[in-house]
Amino acid sequence: MKIIVIGAVAAGTSALAKARRNNEQAEISVYEKGELISYSSCGLPYYIGGNIDSFQTLTPRDVTFFKERYAVEIKTAHEVLAIDPEKKEIQVKDLKTNRQFTDRYDALILATGATPSFPLIKGMEQSHVYALKSAQDALTIKQHLMSYHPKTAVIVGSGFIGLEMLEGLISAGLSVTLVEKNQQLSIGLDPDMAHYFEHLLLEKGVNLLKQTTIQEILQDHVVLQDGTSLSADLVLLATGVRPNVTLAKKAGIELGTTGAIKVDSTMKTSQEAIYACGDCIETFSRLTQQPMYHPLGSTANKTGRIAGDVVTGGTLSYQGSLGTSLVSVFDLTVARTGLSEDEARQAGFDLEICHTIKPDKALYFKGKELMIKAIADKKTQKLLGVQAIGYDGVDKRIDVFATLITYGATVDELFHLDLAYAPQVATTKDPVHYVGMALDNALNHGRPLMTPTELHQRLQQGEEIQVIDTRVRAQYEKNHLPQARHLAQSELRDQLKTLNPQQPVVTYCNKGVTGNAAQNILINHGFKCVYNLSGGQKCYQKTQAPHRASQQKKEE
Repeated sequence: MKIIVIGAVAAGTSALAKARRNNEQAEISVYEKGELISYSSCGLPYYIGGNIDSFQTLTPRDVTFFKERYAVEIKTAHEVLAIDPEKKEIQVKDLKTNRQFTDRYDALILATGATPSFPLIKGMEQSHVYALKSAQDALTIKQHLMSYHPKTAVIVGSGFIGLEMLEGLISAGLSVTLVEKNQQLSIGLDPDMAHYFEHLLLEKGVNLLKQTTIQEILQDHVVLQDGTSLSADLVLLATGVRPNVTLAKKAGIELGTTGAIKVDSTMKTSQEAIYACGDCIETFSRLTQQPMYHPLGSTANKTGRIAGDVVTGGTLSYQGSLGTSLVSVFDLTVARTGLSEDEARQAGFDLEICHTIKPDKALYFKGKELMIKAIADKKTQKLLGVQAIGYDGVDKRIDVFATLITYGATVDELFHLDLAYAPQVATTKDPVHYVGMALDNALNHGRPLMTPTELHQRLQQGEEIQVIDTRVRAQYEKNHLPQARHLAQSELRDQLKTLNPQQPVVTYCNKGVTGNAAQNILINHGFKCVYNLSGGQKCYQKTQAPHRASQQKKEE
């Protein structure tokens, strides 16, 4: 059996390794257009920023390793020009000698990855303009930093690569401005959580410009659409990627609705004996079963392993994705899993939403705030999605939630989880428990929540809602919600007659606990429609109150 793999980064090398483990007799050949293989793309920004000293730690396996370990020959600097599905042949070009030749396969695995997607900007062809997609890109950018010692940089785009490079370039000593064309950062968060994260970045002094684009790139500065100039000795284009499907299209392989290669759960394409995996394929949502394109190293490795297993007679199949992802910037971490609020609504779910702000560990071990937004289906009471922003333990909690969603947990089950506790890493009731308690109270015990977004919209529409600030007077006078009346929780029982029990009430405090206590008092005294503000005053201010991006522009 002759197996050919096109591409030798994450998915391709995973495929060849699994195929060899299953079948010692198969002849396996791999063609890779680049010079470097099996590297960690996720580590590249940190190498550029100096957090990783040795580039070799990101490329631990070379051609010799795969030859000795798996008896597989990987031919680098070899570009596959065409595929003939009928003859089961590929046309290959040796980029070093320009020699072209034909190779034949019994099974073909496409692991062609993704390519950067660039906006049309005048001047982007200049030598100080880069994108970061490959290991070679990282080496080139690093060499530029060492040779030219740039002082300023502009990053275009605020996805994972843009944010990771923000930290990397600042760590390398540059003054960096992040430019984003949209109203929020492009990291897959709901608007309220994206705004919360932006507040934290701005508090750290990050230069963030939203709702603007670059009109032209010049030698040492860029010109924004409004004519403003920003100093830029280096420009990084981090405006996303698109699946590399050129070969697949030429071979008549069907593409999915996302523009990536359409595969079934065993990675089979529409063409006989051709499989695909990694960043070039379309996967599907585990929750909705709808197609999705979510290029991540973890997904690439998983789908590569499945492809390598199936072509050698295995039975592995893909079970769907939750879109679980995480990015760290400075000491902050933001993560998500499952459906966003908008995705869940579009899928037809009736939602209950809660925001919780709790310490990530005991306060006497310097616990810091962890913000969690959780989305559940009112009908089934199952978790649909979670987003989290904090400092420590974000990964731990998002992995717990991903597991809960995968196995269809209902909100009442969260409180009963026997989670690991020590004051250095957690609280006795973990933030995961609090999420379960809040959702369970809302869905099963008559203690509904109202999100800051819903409250803001209903007040803007002129709806008559009694908004009650239950904090102490000094906190109220310092900052309070629009139209809020101050009734401290300790005084509330004596002031019940001043409220209309037939009119909707929203109670709030700083983060939700005292607001919930006030909600209980009102409900127990016969008030019919009482909500607690999800996440409290702090959540409202950081998700709804207007804030400006940094104006620390360096005029040319």
